[in-house]
Amino acid sequence: MKYRYLGRSGLLVSRLCLGTMTFGNAQWGCDQATSSAIVKRFVEGGGNFIDTADGYSGGESEKMLGVALKEHKRDDLVIATKCWFPSNPAPTSRGLSRKHIVESAENSLKRMGLDYIDLYQFHGPDPYTPIEESLRAADDLIRAGKIRYLGCSNFYGWQIAKANGVAALKNYEPLVSAQHLYNLVRRDIEREILPACEDQGLAMICWSPLAAGMLSGKYRNQDKPDENTRIGIQAAITLPRYWFEDSLRMIDMVVAVADQLGQTPSQVALSWLLGDQRVTAAIIGARREDQVAENLVSGDFDLPQDIRQQLTDAMPLKLGYPYEWMATNLPGTFGKAEFEPGHTQKVPL
Repeated sequence: MKYRYLGRSGLLVSRLCLGTMTFGNAQWGCDQATSSAIVKRFVEGGGNFIDTADGYSGGESEKMLGVALKEHKRDDLVIATKCWFPSNPAPTSRGLSRKHIVESAENSLKRMGLDYIDLYQFHGPDPYTPIEESLRAADDLIRAGKIRYLGCSNFYGWQIAKANGVAALKNYEPLVSAQHLYNLVRRDIEREILPACEDQGLAMICWSPLAAGMLSGKYRNQDKPDENTRIGIQAAITLPRYWFEDSLRMIDMVVAVADQLGQTPSQVALSWLLGDQRVTAAIIGARREDQVAENLVSGDFDLPQDIRQQLTDAMPLKLGYPYEWMATNLPGTFGKAEFEPGHTQKVPL
């Protein structure tokens, strides 16, 4: 297993992160015995980074993870969780208010049986709560020793920049990571979010790196997924997100590359992500122990650069405006210096 720094922090995490959304999910998840076996296999394979959320299976994921962690040395692991989704019917139990953040963190600690959380993440942006309030609440938890680092998930690029600007102004602990949807068929974050994270020094943690299993190749040559599979159960979300003509062609190419290299399609898709050093970790979920074993190979396997580029070029991302404008006007306006200065802002062109 290879390790990468979590943004500008000094914390090293495995470049594969174990996602636990399957733990306790009655429709497409796993029970306690399987969850514990998955954690054990991941840790034995060199993984030290595990992600959950208070919204997964109504808190059951955190509870089951807590049971699984009793078999391991807690301080050797980096445990991440999140808050934002409603935790009960009360109108105060949602979002990023000080009240909800503090109560959610305390409840997560109780469910997992832990003294502290390594990475606490805002699961989404809250348009109703000033970011100053949210950051101060998290900063208080850090100073109290209940959380160690702060991250976000599903934020816009401008919200990431604003949050860290406010943190610098108020002397709060900044965001060190962002967790976003990113895979070979959905590369939206390359437009604004990845550049914002690179500028602000945030680690990128990729969720759904296999496009809900589509990049594993298991849905090839099907008109629609089986209704009993995860992608079939969540069809209203997953089909518009992943099931389209260009996506299906990309999956065929991933399978072909996997056959060429003697790897599995999942290993190729994960390694494509990790070929970008702006990516700190890809989240691998599993409902069986053998799925973890297969994906752990990507903890060490690197795609040859030329093949990675072929996959990237196979489904070009249209960056749109203002990138098109910059590509047209930047070269003729600048480029007079002997060499590029170290502080150059990296704008994708």
